[in-house]
Amino acid sequence: MSQEEPRTADVIEHPEKKVGLVKAVGILGIIGGVLLILVGIIAWIGVTNQLTAENITIPDDAAAFQGQQVTGPFTAYVQADIINTHALEASGGKTYAELDQDDPVRATVMQASFLRASLFTSVVAYGVALFAAGMGVLAILFGWAIHRLASVPVVVRRSTVV
Repeated sequence: MSQEEPRTADVIEHPEKKVGLVKAVGILGIIGGVLLILVGIIAWIGVTNQLTAENITIPDDAAAFQGQQVTGPFTAYVQADIINTHALEASGGKTYAELDQDDPVRATVMQASFLRASLFTSVVAYGVALFAAGMGVLAILFGWAIHRLASVPVVVRRSTVV
């Protein structure tokens, strides 16, 4: 009697578990990512259009962007900063809360505070828009990776033991 040596063979098999749902999650991640990027772009454009429509020009004594129109997050931040500088100069270094209620400068400082808050809101909106677009890129990458991993066949090495 001759004894045969055990054989080993590589076999490509599809996983026993169904991966259709995993593939669908990957596709949903890609679609969600594209939508996040689009929403981020639309929000960025919307905020830019609103700031541009205000025709705000940065004064010459600002820290940067002198003479430029406020149309983005950096120019909005610089404009908010110079508004604060001007308001503090007008009030002798006092904030709105520090001024007496009957001080005539109080209305000017209050208006400056409102303008700064609006400009800072636009800066935050730009940040949220950029965050949404960045998360969209990550969602696309994760969705693509999940879909690709669910589509790869499994190589199983089988060996028989004597």
